[in-house]
Amino acid sequence: MNRFLLDTNILVFLVRGDMDEFSSEVREIIEDFNNCLETSSVSLIELIQLYRIGKIKLRKGQSIEHILDILKNSVGIYTSGFTEKQAYVLSNLEAIEGHNDPFDHAIISHAIADRYTLISSDSKFRHYKNQKLNFVFNKR
Repeated sequence: MNRFLLDTNILVFLVRGDMDEFSSEVREIIEDFNNCLETSSVSLIELIQLYRIGKIKLRKGQSIEHILDILKNSVGIYTSGFTEKQAYVLSNLEAIEGHNDPFDHAIISHAIADRYTLISSDSKFRHYKNQKLNFVFNKR
């Protein structure tokens, strides 16, 4: 079984049902029931924050709680907690120049610490491969 950690942008596409936003490689990973799909608790915090500041719009009648339920119950995404283990990796992560997003750094560290393959549409993540990040880029 392969274990994948889904970045926040991937969660947004899943919740919206925007399968067209996925590359064929990522679509195959998501649709393969032999794969274990998880997200970091940090991504849930980021998702809530993006909703609060208006960067994520929900469909009429949806609430952020509804979105969290969809991820868990309908899509089958499990949440992995960010703990001291991941914080230790974060404390040693060398951020690339121009990439100052603390949510991204925590998610990258989570993937490295727990040996997930991280899936994201953020091309900056590839620069962390030399720090033991396994990464699949979702080219849209």
